[in-house]
Amino acid sequence: MGKRKRTDAPINGAKTHGLTILKKPKTTESLPAKIKSSSPLTIQVVTGSYDRILHGLTATISGDDQVEFADTFLFNAHSSAIRCIALSPPSAPEPGKLQKVMLASGSSDERINVYNISAHPPSFKNQDALSSAMPRKTLENPKNRELGTLLHHSSTITKLSFPTKSKLISASEDSTIAVTRTRDWSLLSTIKVPVPKPLGRPSGDTAALGATPAGVNDFAVHPSMKLMISVSRGERSMRLWNLMTAKKAGVLNFNRDMLQEVGEGKHSLGEGRKVVWGSTEDGDEFCVGFDRDALVLGMDSTPKCRVMPDPRKKIHELCYVTIDGASDSSLLAVSTEDGKIMFFSTKSQDLTPGKSSTEGKEKTALPVAKLIAELGGKEAGVSGRIKDFSIVKAPGKDEAGCLFIAAGSSDGKLRVFKLAIAELKEAKATKTVGKLLGTYETQNRITCVEAFAMIPRPEGVEDSEDEMEDTSKDDESEDEKDDEDDEDDDED
Repeated sequence: MGKRKRTDAPINGAKTHGLTILKKPKTTESLPAKIKSSSPLTIQVVTGSYDRILHGLTATISGDDQVEFADTFLFNAHSSAIRCIALSPPSAPEPGKLQKVMLASGSSDERINVYNISAHPPSFKNQDALSSAMPRKTLENPKNRELGTLLHHSSTITKLSFPTKSKLISASEDSTIAVTRTRDWSLLSTIKVPVPKPLGRPSGDTAALGATPAGVNDFAVHPSMKLMISVSRGERSMRLWNLMTAKKAGVLNFNRDMLQEVGEGKHSLGEGRKVVWGSTEDGDEFCVGFDRDALVLGMDSTPKCRVMPDPRKKIHELCYVTIDGASDSSLLAVSTEDGKIMFFSTKSQDLTPGKSSTEGKEKTALPVAKLIAELGGKEAGVSGRIKDFSIVKAPGKDEAGCLFIAAGSSDGKLRVFKLAIAELKEAKATKTVGKLLGTYETQNRITCVEAFAMIPRPEGVEDSEDEMEDTSKDDESEDEKDDEDDEDDDED
């Protein structure tokens, strides 16, 4: 049987005929190249801001926990505030070649900008005198460059994600979710999210006069790459999508009892603002974040517990973090308005009975997740909110028990914390954990943060224009192989 030709998806809102197949990312083993074992850990941090600036910097952490910051790129990326950014997995390692990472940024100007950034620490060689004379340490890298702009959406970009190296998924306030192929940046398919009815419209929304609040707030892809959950504005529900067919698989409405449990009253919006799958391979639970609380649900969409203790604080970001190699050793991390990152255990044995919020009615309240530890806060000098954060697990045996957290605040400060996993395992009592390694003043109001541990540079390989051209050609051939595998999956 011959291969079926894949057809590109039509414009937003039209029916999609092609399939949206997302493969699980391939695990690539590092090549036996000579790596400098004594080199310190370097973390690449990327921040977006209200000031339209896409700022890249490295945090080099030595063995004695001394951190040194250096600017790597500074792009005036958009004409409006940057709402979200995403980083792809690094390209496959090859002898004599440098690896790269794709960076995507979404803004209120309806555009998605795509960049290539180096996966290796910047070289101290070939740095001109102008860089050394700057007031801040600057290490430029010729591999950090812009690739182009995507115009798939007609409204503010709200979420970006690279589930694999070959696919980019984007959501927007135009009530669409787009799947883009990274090899040629063609639009594969568009998922149209229904616009909510204006009946029963909650007060306090920001929709135009006579309009209905609409748009995708967030989405999360299941670890199997076959399912996706989305939450939208103006909807007291979440939607389950089948990525194999790009069609709706189900809808779960947030009933009155569920909303009361998370502090969403009659006059509240009641919409999900964040959604994230569990970090285990099975992804047997997921969490939906609201304004001041979060709800953890199982695969059968049955509420398992709520998260925030009383008094509840405004939530800005949440994610699951794996603290051990075991499949069930993960915690839920939540950043709050008072400058803290709180770690919760959602295991059944760690849940505590909740207090019912309804008097005079025999209703069983949802259990509450156990608060394991807190990081940051006024004790660490963090007085403002933590708008976003990214957790990086240090590679190597020496740092296997440590997590490094890059946290960005709206006051323009980026803080790097070090957290020992052993501190999180000691769940006897709630305590403040982690160590603040350093603070960097970006001079921009941060809205989003992404970070990854940079791969040590192989010996004898340096940045050059010829090498960069060869690498781009090799990456194109690699992407073509991935797309051929995708077509084979479609045929099956």
